[in-house]
Amino acid sequence: MFKLLRYISIFLITACLLFACHTSSPTEFKRPPLKVQFASFIGEYPGIIAQEKGFFKAQGVDVELTYKRYTQLERANFSAGKYDGITASLGSFIILSATNPDIQGVLVIDESTGADVVVAQPQIKTVADLQGKKLGANLGGFSELFVTEMLKSSNFTSDDVKLVKLEALEIPQGLKNNVIQAGHTWQPHLSEAIKSGGHILFTSKQTPGLILDMIIFRNDTIRDRPEDVRAFVRGWLQAATYWRANLQEGNAIVSKALKIPNNTLSLEGVKLTDLAENQKLFQSGNPNSIYKTAKIYADFFIRSGNVTRLPELKSLFNSSFLNPPS
Repeated sequence: MFKLLRYISIFLITACLLFACHTSSPTEFKRPPLKVQFASFIGEYPGIIAQEKGFFKAQGVDVELTYKRYTQLERANFSAGKYDGITASLGSFIILSATNPDIQGVLVIDESTGADVVVAQPQIKTVADLQGKKLGANLGGFSELFVTEMLKSSNFTSDDVKLVKLEALEIPQGLKNNVIQAGHTWQPHLSEAIKSGGHILFTSKQTPGLILDMIIFRNDTIRDRPEDVRAFVRGWLQAATYWRANLQEGNAIVSKALKIPNNTLSLEGVKLTDLAENQKLFQSGNPNSIYKTAKIYADFFIRSGNVTRLPELKSLFNSSFLNPPS
């Protein structure tokens, strides 16, 4: 009887210990997905491939991607905390930082080397033909500097034309309705404009290094979730490499996800930047550094009155996610 009681006691003690160990161990915390918003430029689409191919998850981060055609409201939502990260052109990032300094660029995702275009009505044969005409651009962003550089190529200034504030997706209809005679856009909107008789007047091939797109994160996300941001950057770069090596499959993935025609997807005129190129761009001593290009935008926006103070450029860029973890 004594032995039986002893065995029962040992069993009960062991069971209690096992139960205590089980209940006291913390439930595994599942971090919420990184919420990242992107828009309609093809250089912003590696995120779709990273999501569909499982690259983000393989790197250890859940990502919730949100696609929006109109970006102005979404940038306000980003500043308000609706998203952890957002894609933006370098110029738009500078504008955004003027009202929200608590953001940082962590990755250059692409350079436009011909994909950004000014498309014009048939009678506009040269940039000089735009004198006194209406030119559509997303004023107050990189688009305004781009069309200003185009005008400069013909010794014009913005005073020689009538600038009309339009987003890239509104340009085809603006040309069709004669609201504008030329405008800045890109694919897939370019194909629509050309179908209606438009033709390419000027491209970003003529402004090398000017149009860069970036991934921007909120500082609180960078502070609280650095490993998730690092994993996001790795997954994005993996997707960009994959797409370059598998163009047809990459195009098919994007076409299906966004429900846009496959034949409007082309990386021609777009350079998807890799890790080594990013590391060079983030070096302040590099003559083609992102700091130098950012200053061009900042100076332009100060002159044009789009911003009232020059942002502290050094604090806007964070290269730590481009290097191995320390």
